[in-house]
Amino acid sequence: MDLSIYPLLYHCGFWAGLCFIVSTITGNVSQVDKLWSITPALYAWQIVFSSDSLQMRMVLMAILATIWAARLTYNFSRRGGYTWPPWKGDEDYRWPILRKTKPLNNPLVWMAFNLGFISIYQHFLLLLIVLPQFVAASAPGKDTITTLDLVLAMAFLLLVLMEYIADQQQYDFQTEKYRLKGKGLALYGEYKLGYLRTGLWSISRHPNYFAEQSIWAVYYLFSGTAGAGWLNASVIGPVLLILLFQGSVAFSEGISAGKYPEYAEYQQRVPIFIPTNPALYQSFWNPTGDDYATAAAAATETK
Repeated sequence: MDLSIYPLLYHCGFWAGLCFIVSTITGNVSQVDKLWSITPALYAWQIVFSSDSLQMRMVLMAILATIWAARLTYNFSRRGGYTWPPWKGDEDYRWPILRKTKPLNNPLVWMAFNLGFISIYQHFLLLLIVLPQFVAASAPGKDTITTLDLVLAMAFLLLVLMEYIADQQQYDFQTEKYRLKGKGLALYGEYKLGYLRTGLWSISRHPNYFAEQSIWAVYYLFSGTAGAGWLNASVIGPVLLILLFQGSVAFSEGISAGKYPEYAEYQQRVPIFIPTNPALYQSFWNPTGDDYATAAAAATETK
């Protein structure tokens, strides 16, 4: 029996509708953020239990999606992402800025944007990134786990680890920066600059986002090992996710460049996602940034 996509679409539509209603009532459009790390794992297990038989590749993919979800949910939670009642809490700092730009400063236009992009499109995207599992569940080799599946699983876990390390470094940095500010102490080093530029952030401006995009690219490859073809319709999920990150990061970096005078230099020197400049690796494990100037000069010379 072939799987039907409709139960997944109904599930997705429920969350999209709920987020639109709650965000419209509260004025806080960050409701999707609270579910971003949760719904893909729910979809993954829904596919597992909707199959006519227990398929080990489907279980493996669902377990991987759950590990990703648990890690990201934890990170979102410790930053104050969840409150009680759940519809309250801080709104992503980018939405108020975007809300002031034309034509989104028109209330009706903003409501349409909230419905079409924030609520419906983003939730649909969260379903699309899990679509490779749906495709794999009906592929010719759906019942057999291969060595390549295990290699992909290991790559997935390593990318989750990379994302964890990047987020941890950013969390430690922001915690210390605001501790210094809260106690009225003088900021120094990169705390004075205002942004993190050491550790993984010395070789990529957004190592966590690089890992996130790569995670779902690897997830897509499971559909290929199942026999659905290395290029199939479910590629739309990771492709659209990558495109979303391009736009989102470009907007965020515009804010950072306006906020931090030295950020433009950082942009010129360090790749936005993929850590492709080997000259930057000498400051990779430097926690204080003392070698940053040397690494920066070397990186500039390689261009």
